[in-house]
Amino acid sequence: GVLHEDLRLLLDTALPPKRKKVVLGVGDAKMGAAVLEELGVQCQTGGVVAELMRGIRLHFPALVRGLTAQSAAKAQLGLGHSYSRAKVKFNVHRVDNMIIQSISLLDQLDKDINTFSMRVREWYGYHFPELIKIVPENSMYCRVAKFIGNRRELSEESLEGLEEIVMDSAKAQAILEASRSSMGMDISPLDLINIESFSRRVISLSDYRKGLQEYLRSKMSQVAPSLSALIGEVVGARLISHAGSLTNLAKYPASTVQILGAEKALFRALKTRGNTPKYGLIFHSTFIGRAAAKNKGRISRYLANKCTIASRIDCFSEVPTSVFGDKLREQVEERLAFYETGEPPRKNLEVMKEAVVEANEVVAEVKRRQEKKEKKRKKREKRRLEALAAAAEESAENSVMETEENDVGAKKKKKKKKQQQPEESEAEAEPEENGVEEEEEEEPLPKKKRKVMVEPEEEEEEKKKKKKK
Repeated sequence: GVLHEDLRLLLDTALPPKRKKVVLGVGDAKMGAAVLEELGVQCQTGGVVAELMRGIRLHFPALVRGLTAQSAAKAQLGLGHSYSRAKVKFNVHRVDNMIIQSISLLDQLDKDINTFSMRVREWYGYHFPELIKIVPENSMYCRVAKFIGNRRELSEESLEGLEEIVMDSAKAQAILEASRSSMGMDISPLDLINIESFSRRVISLSDYRKGLQEYLRSKMSQVAPSLSALIGEVVGARLISHAGSLTNLAKYPASTVQILGAEKALFRALKTRGNTPKYGLIFHSTFIGRAAAKNKGRISRYLANKCTIASRIDCFSEVPTSVFGDKLREQVEERLAFYETGEPPRKNLEVMKEAVVEANEVVAEVKRRQEKKEKKRKKREKRRLEALAAAAEESAENSVMETEENDVGAKKKKKKKKQQQPEESEAEAEPEENGVEEEEEEEPLPKKKRKVMVEPEEEEEEKKKKKKK
């Protein structure tokens, strides 16, 4: 709705000063409304304007001098790229594309780890079939199978290692006793090496899944903290992934969010005129599982309503916080208690007033921390620049000192050379054979005496000239 400054300047310069009767043709209705609101110019957005704009766009290189069709195509391509880049890079920390990819990868990893663990169970079960009942968990089974290897080599010494893996001394003792009386077949060392290698890869996949889940939790706390506080990180991420983005999820009504993920059942029910589904992806939330059978539809409807509110708060708030999500979760808990005990819950208006007050405090604290961080960063930058400037000054002073020392050294060398030259000349002047003493040289008069001696001679010459005149 805000007109760009460049466009406003262009229209101000292009339109005549008296523009009460000016009608502007604009291809986009939103832009026409923005021009009318900002500049007060009536705009037309009809079929004729669209045809005119299409014709201008087609013949634009012929209408503008110096513009070729190739450069116009490049400009259009650059504009499209910049628009897409601005749409993608709206906020780096609140990009929901990473959440969509990570939840898809998490679901795929769950399927693959389950399949691979079943393969390890079947493969190692030929050698040690009793281990399946003792250790039912998949990743733990792979760790135990990798640790044991050949069951005949298992002894009391490896009991501590087993206890560390299974975290239960009774289970470790049961594994040791079962290995002594197992019904499994013997296995060759080469087969054991392959089983251990495969179990090691399954273990690494399960460890990576844990790290990916932590990454998803951190991204959800940045992108949609209220939704993750209300319904959980995994279910919230599935809702965002199914909707396509957080913005699309915020645009959905509560009735759509309620059956999101159950589209096949909905269309089948509409086709056969049967009962429509009561819930979709939100069924994985703990609230619906805790509700009674007769209240599942009511609590799913209420939960979908609160999920819609949370997603809109996360999407359109400048500083997202989990305060609203916590308050909405409390409301759902109160509604569950109302269905079971009949205790009336609080009104939504009261809860939201409390949430707004707490959210303002949290936002103020976050802004204060950001300001402190910015100040610290500026101080560090200032210190770094001062250190660089001081280092530059020191280097300049050192270079000046070096040049001065070089100059002084050169001068001293010249003086030494000058002193050596008269000594050599005096040595040459001394008679080697005759022992006659040299005549003492007349010492040169100092400059002041010279001047004194010269002055009376000049005065006499001036007197003589005056007499002649």
